[in-house]
Amino acid sequence: MSRTTIARYYEAFNRGDIEGMLACLHEDFTHHVNEGAARLGKAAFADFCRHMSETYRETLTDMVIFANDDGTRGAAEFTVNGTYLKTDPGLPEARGQRYVLPAGGFFTLKDGLITRVTTYYNLADWIRQVS
Repeated sequence: MSRTTIARYYEAFNRGDIEGMLACLHEDFTHHVNEGAARLGKAAFADFCRHMSETYRETLTDMVIFANDDGTRGAAEFTVNGTYLKTDPGLPEARGQRYVLPAGGFFTLKDGLITRVTTYYNLADWIRQVS
């Protein structure tokens, strides 16, 4: 079940379907980001997703999903193919730059839903590509 849930989560991401992503999340959800403080709860994550969809257009490819036998932990490795649409505060100016980054996500699941996602990518590489 965990591989299926993670796949549904990323399929919704690729469609730009925030509600579809939220449907994969447990009520007790935490989003750990590559840089910055953790976001607690689905509402904070929805706000983050809305900001991201205004600022970046991203599609994930080369997806490989891993899961443990009891369905409580999972991971995914993928490539982020993106366009920087709108300047994000504290980052380089957006001018429609394209970028390609290897990235990954780590998951904890309960009752078939995601309770934690931690996303990793190389921020210095992204800055180099968009600068």
